Amino acid sequence: MHPALKRGLESLLAPVARARLSRSRAGNGVLVLAYHNVVPDAAALVGDRALHLPRAAFARQLDFLQRWFDVIPLAALAGPGASAERPCAVITFDDAYRGAVSIGLAELKSRALPATVFVAPGLLNDHTFWWDALASGAYGLDPELRGRALGELRGEDAAVRAWAAGRALPLSAMPESWRSATEPELRAASYPGLTLGSHTWSHPNLARLDGEQLGRELQHSRQWLEQHFAGAFVPWLTYPYGLSSASVLEAAVAAGYVGAFRIDGGWARPRPGRFDLPRLNVPSGLSIEGFALRAAGLLGR
Repeated sequence: MHPALKRGLESLLAPVARARLSRSRAGNGVLVLAYHNVVPDAAALVGDRALHLPRAAFARQLDFLQRWFDVIPLAALAGPGASAERPCAVITFDDAYRGAVSIGLAELKSRALPATVFVAPGLLNDHTFWWDALASGAYGLDPELRGRALGELRGEDAAVRAWAAGRALPLSAMPESWRSATEPELRAASYPGLTLGSHTWSHPNLARLDGEQLGRELQHSRQWLEQHFAGAFVPWLTYPYGLSSASVLEAAVAAGYVGAFRIDGGWARPRPGRFDLPRLNVPSGLSIEGFALRAAGLLGR
């Protein structure tokens, strides 16, 4: 659909979304939102562009959420929610991008909104993610390249980089906000209401790992977070690339997690003991009307 036509249709339908939300109640489920990065408004968009949301757009979405939802902490999913009169939402980030940790969490802190950052500790400390480094142009990461990276290369950072080097594919440098936060930056961004969950140790495609590797990825991440951020850690997991399998779910249970999330889906009734919970992925480029329609469950991703 042409972008202008899409925006026009979203504007036309936005009142329907607001009317639906005004009738919603906490008992209808919880909307778990999945973000990746928040970047400065003036910055040129690079990398895998759908992952990098400008600050002003993120702020507008938070204002919308505050108007229509009770934003609750991840730990509250075990309970009845913050209010019976309004729908509930949970805000999550994957990957611990520096922009999310510095810019995104500052926006949340200023509004006293809780959130959870899912961290892959092995990729902290100013790391450039391969999916950003190999993206090119306005279209982001090539789907064929992504499929090969997640399949035969198992989504493993070193393997993808070695494969790219063997084919003379350029790996682009990324600006500060596009790289991972450092441990001190993550610690400095802490505020009441912020929690940290596991995004595995090194962000591989878990569905391609054998039992021993799978166990290490899940256990090492949890142990590191418990040791370094004991007061903020929550034993929840998000699957890298949103990929899992029956054996991955079993390994997550064995590693002591209480629940785990995909990267796709929408509204759910999350509770501990569920390991295939949906989230609404929020890509960059959404209008506020498009965000409202997705938040109300009227449009998919």
